[in-house]
Amino acid sequence: MARRHDPGRRQRIIDAAIAVVGARGIAGLSHRSVAAAADVPLGSTTYHFATLDELLIAALRQVNGEWLADFAGWVDRLDPAVPLAEEVAELVADTLAGDRSRVELEYELYLAALRHEAVRPIAAECLDEMVRLLGRRIGDERTARAVVAFADGLLLQHLLTGAPFEPGVVRDALARVLG
Repeated sequence: MARRHDPGRRQRIIDAAIAVVGARGIAGLSHRSVAAAADVPLGSTTYHFATLDELLIAALRQVNGEWLADFAGWVDRLDPAVPLAEEVAELVADTLAGDRSRVELEYELYLAALRHEAVRPIAAECLDEMVRLLGRRIGDERTARAVVAFADGLLLQHLLTGAPFEPGVVRDALARVLG
């Protein structure tokens, strides 16, 4: 029997893994669930990704790439005349506005690094790139790291608690942190 040529299969598997994590969480991720979601034979998932960690890494790299593109766009739009605390409050508000499924998926994959050691460097790379992008724009990498950590914590807290986002409170708190 001739082998079927399917150059997009690997990408479909990654996309399916992201969809599975988005729908069922990391606990729902398996080669079998991804194969079903990608509509490929089970052997295809293990051919392209021998372990679930390899699949998680590919999924996190793709999700991080999308997030970093958005973050870079935000950094590029920063107005030096506007206080950084105000810009960050707007970023968090925009990220939390409307459908939160994308940001929940991003954190689901990001926090998978806690249990999957092989995934940790990928999560760290994303944070370092955010710091680099923001640091280059504001001229201070230490402040950039603090701002990234602050925004990250805010997003996670609001996702976990469902508390309403209050931009003024965040703006004031970050302004105090930044001095």
